[in-house]
Amino acid sequence: MSDQPAANVIEVERVLAETHRPIFQAMLLALCGLCLLIDGFDAQAMGYVAPSVIAEWHVAKTALGPVFSASLFGMLLGALGLSVLADHIGRRPVLIGATFFFSLSMLATPFVATIPALITLRFITGLGLGCIMPNAMALVGEFSTPAHRVKRMMLVSCGFTLGAALGGFVSAALIPAYGWRAVFWVGGAVPLLLGFAMLTRLPESLQFLVLKGRSARAASWLAKFDPALPINANTRLVVSEKRNDGAPVAELFRAGRGPVTLILWAISFMNLIVLYFLSNWLPTVMREAGYTPGTAVIVGTVLQTGGVIGTLLLGWFIERMGFVRVLFACFAVATVAVGTIGAVAHLLPWLLVVVFAGGFCVVGGQPAVNALAGHFYPTALRSTGIGWSLGIGRIGSVIGPLVGGQLIALNWSNAALFHAAAVPVLCSALLVVVLAGATRQPRRASEAELA
Repeated sequence: MSDQPAANVIEVERVLAETHRPIFQAMLLALCGLCLLIDGFDAQAMGYVAPSVIAEWHVAKTALGPVFSASLFGMLLGALGLSVLADHIGRRPVLIGATFFFSLSMLATPFVATIPALITLRFITGLGLGCIMPNAMALVGEFSTPAHRVKRMMLVSCGFTLGAALGGFVSAALIPAYGWRAVFWVGGAVPLLLGFAMLTRLPESLQFLVLKGRSARAASWLAKFDPALPINANTRLVVSEKRNDGAPVAELFRAGRGPVTLILWAISFMNLIVLYFLSNWLPTVMREAGYTPGTAVIVGTVLQTGGVIGTLLLGWFIERMGFVRVLFACFAVATVAVGTIGAVAHLLPWLLVVVFAGGFCVVGGQPAVNALAGHFYPTALRSTGIGWSLGIGRIGSVIGPLVGGQLIALNWSNAALFHAAAVPVLCSALLVVVLAGATRQPRRASEAELA
């Protein structure tokens, strides 16, 4: 008989499912949630300071259209490129590196004094911002059991919307007292501090490490997750998924995933056209409608507040009713709400109601689409799947502010502007119906659960 001791086999998913570690989970949710909160704050900062920049620099409103789109184009490239990188090197290094990167970019923004310089710097900032959402959601999802994955991914993604809403309140307080540049000082300093906290406390995905053959690092993080585990030199960690060495983007179209991948991209594209049109132009349009700068900012904040509440409640509904039913109802209601904004623009109470409803469904619906991608794809493709869904969608986020700026330049009425904005949301609702058809013939367990 051999004197070699038998290997101690540990199933990673079973440990995650059976070990109650509320402090560890709370720390992970806090770090990723704060990262997304600052991401949302910084991504929407330009929309909140736009009226002040226009007044100080004496430029036309339409001059800021390229500024909005430059940031979004950077986020698009960041989501596409760095999400794939994260499926090669890990979620942890990409999240930490991106947080430091966009922090320094935000701190540099107050020093610019021209539109071309602002366009350049917002593009650079967007590169760091773009990869935060897919990697934070992937990391939280991979430390969750399937029963709680959607709820936790929706919860952490709420940080982005909360940050965007918080940005409105912070901007409304900072701009009158200290000027618009103070918004970027705050937006850069906070993630700089957060980055140092992430260096010491943010874990790496256990499933990712095992699938990549980095068992020693996986064992080290697993020991931190559950110090009671009998981990030694003979311990062998296993996961239920198989290793995938193919090109991550190509894998999104294999094993029957192609139709759902394309539909996810199209839904994200349509929804983000409207989301970023509303986020960037709503305060400015309301200012032109006769409201004070403070009230115009509050209208934009109500949009994001609706998104926060929508994100929290939609996750609860999805767990009970499935993605397809909830998303269809969400986008159908959004079509009516967005299309009504212009008609009630002169009635502040009703304006706040329909803007809140639009935020609930459009802003709150986007994390649901992201969670759907995270739920659908396996570990080896999760960051790429979420990142490419967001990245392709952000083509729409670039188009939305640009087209909005052009329609405003053509002197479209408020009613016509928001009727046009409702069309992509209607397309999202119809695409959810197509998604239901694509998932009616189950190919994999995760796909069968979407309805």
